Amino acid sequence: MSIKTTTATTFALALGTALSLSSIQASAASDGMEKSGDMEKCYGVSLKGQNDCKAGPGTTCAGTAKKDYQGNAFKLVPAGTCTEMSSPTSPTGMGQMEAFEEKMS
Repeated sequence: MSIKTTTATTFALALGTALSLSSIQASAASDGMEKSGDMEKCYGVSLKGQNDCKAGPGTTCAGTAKKDYQGNAFKLVPAGTCTEMSSPTSPTGMGQMEAFEEKMS
């Protein structure tokens, strides 16, 4: 193996490790904020591609919501504000504390 190939491989592995660790830290941070009581999951209020992690079937993680106000995609919001936020797809028209099936508009 040449020095060029070894250097490129080492760099690729280091970059992959750094990216993996940063996503784990971001997930842990969002879980920590939710558990501390400062933030809560609010379903149906995020815009397409702006949801937080663990959004439910059809989404894999943060930024994977396929449409605005998706019922199984949540956004972390300040505690106590979720049900005051607008959600046109929600049965009540407001954000929900649990995933829901979107109403037809």
